[in-house]
Amino acid sequence: MSLVNLYSDTQTRPTAAMRAAIASAEVGDEQRGEDPTVLALQERVAALLGHEAALFLPTGTMCNAIAIRLHIRPGGDELLLGRSAHPLHFEAGGQAATSGALLTPLDGERGMFTAETLENAIAAHPVGDNHAPRPRLMSVEQTTNMGGGRVWPLAQVGEVLAVAVRHGLRTHLDGARLLNAVVASGVAADEWAAPFDTAWIDFTKGLGAPVGACLAGSSDLIAEAWRYKQMWGGAMRQAGIIAAGGLHALDHHVERLAEDHANARRLAEGLATLPGIVLDPDEVETNIVIFSVPDAPGLCARLEGAGVRMGAIGPDRVRAVTHLDVDAAAIERALRAAAAVVRA
Repeated sequence: MSLVNLYSDTQTRPTAAMRAAIASAEVGDEQRGEDPTVLALQERVAALLGHEAALFLPTGTMCNAIAIRLHIRPGGDELLLGRSAHPLHFEAGGQAATSGALLTPLDGERGMFTAETLENAIAAHPVGDNHAPRPRLMSVEQTTNMGGGRVWPLAQVGEVLAVAVRHGLRTHLDGARLLNAVVASGVAADEWAAPFDTAWIDFTKGLGAPVGACLAGSSDLIAEAWRYKQMWGGAMRQAGIIAAGGLHALDHHVERLAEDHANARRLAEGLATLPGIVLDPDEVETNIVIFSVPDAPGLCARLEGAGVRMGAIGPDRVRAVTHLDVDAAAIERALRAAAAVVRA
């Protein structure tokens, strides 16, 4: 029996239809602006996110890295972001190396800080204080990864944006799972993304493509982003082969994210009934389920032996993520295995 792989939505594999789209993609030299499939994907994402232009990149981490470099200059500039945000924990400290950025974490429920918290952080480093770093950029992660896939309320996003703009900060939307938020909330992607200076979406998570992400912003910012794409080795040649996966995902894999959300809720409801597992299913909004157990690595090892893969994200916390390779039947298999492992 095949593994029920809930380690992450990055574990998705391209569907047969996506593979066919990739195989038949029209291609050209992407660096010369001659790949029609890449150009089509960039235009599609720019329109989707409500920005003038977009740039296809190999990874979401490069989207964050380039966007931060566009806004931050070495010399004590400060990036304010959630304490559990991806650039703080999963990008190898790259912002310090590539942008000289000071990353200041902000506390907030499930990775969502408030306007008041942001205001206080900015006030702690006032303009003109030569002893303090300069607040320069504010970033929002939508949905919150280590916050359990929670969707920032639109009003709260507007409030933190207002604070940032009032203080002259630039703004960035880390939208790795933005389309999960769109499906869960019913709020269009451009409503979330257009107010930010830069925003991006990933194709390799819930959308199920094998490679790629796309950064959007003004035409001037994206022209500058191209320089960093070249500088940091992200420029490609016949990249339409992989861009085709992104286009296919936007055409066929967005609305079906609702299935992942339903499967995650079912998983959470089942796990919450098991002894030793602490989990509130009502907190599961999208495709990420995080729960507490006494021994997370031990539980994950035993689950793996029973044919279910989840990820320990600490000594007592486990993360499980649903995606298009895990259907409702697989969720029931995972719950049966979890029940047997826990009760043993």
